[in-house]
Amino acid sequence: MPTDRTPGSALLEARDLRVGHGTEPVCAPVDLAVAPGRALGLVGANGAGKSTLLQTLVGLLAPLAGTVTLAGREVDERRADVRRDVACVLDDEAFFPSLTGREHLLLTARGHGVRDPEAVVDAEVAAFGLTGRIDALPSRLSSGQRRRLALAAALVRPARLVVLDEPERRLDAGMRTRLAGRLARLRDDGAAVVFACHDADFLRAVADDVLLLDEDACPRLDPASAADLLPAL
Repeated sequence: MPTDRTPGSALLEARDLRVGHGTEPVCAPVDLAVAPGRALGLVGANGAGKSTLLQTLVGLLAPLAGTVTLAGREVDERRADVRRDVACVLDDEAFFPSLTGREHLLLTARGHGVRDPEAVVDAEVAAFGLTGRIDALPSRLSSGQRRRLALAAALVRPARLVVLDEPERRLDAGMRTRLAGRLARLRDDGAAVVFACHDADFLRAVADDVLLLDEDACPRLDPASAADLLPAL
């Protein structure tokens, strides 16, 4: 059954979170809460800290200050429950060089206990238009095909939280529309979704709320007004 999409108890929370590399913050302190069945979009100029914030939210970077919790516990990507609950695409080059695309997807599906992994992988391959290239090594794929493979690997498995860095990047218009619909359905089925975005239509289709990253303040915006800002960012 689809979830009630009114905000409720947060799955992912950040409080007075400062993110950066070394000792230098890249944006103002961030406060956010994302409940199951809700989607938060991140927007901001290049260099505003979107990727750094996403890496910190999933535990790949340590906060400079503040806290990040998932289901009430501090996020640590070394914990099995975090790896089980969080699916992310932050870098579409993170492939095993000796495994084909299909082998990557089967490894992910089987590792997360997906029933009938072969059928589920076949469905993802078709959805992302990879049927003719899925048995190639990642190094033999085009940049756009590697992007689609990375997204398929994130979505072939169950997850309570889906975190994506500019998922629309290097996708054609039709694939962007289909991916936006897919993420909206995941959200409506109860997953929490956090994503950085530069595409106004994609943002409107998926986000319930938007966080504008800036060095002075990080306000919450509604998707429509945030989408109007994107051409200037």
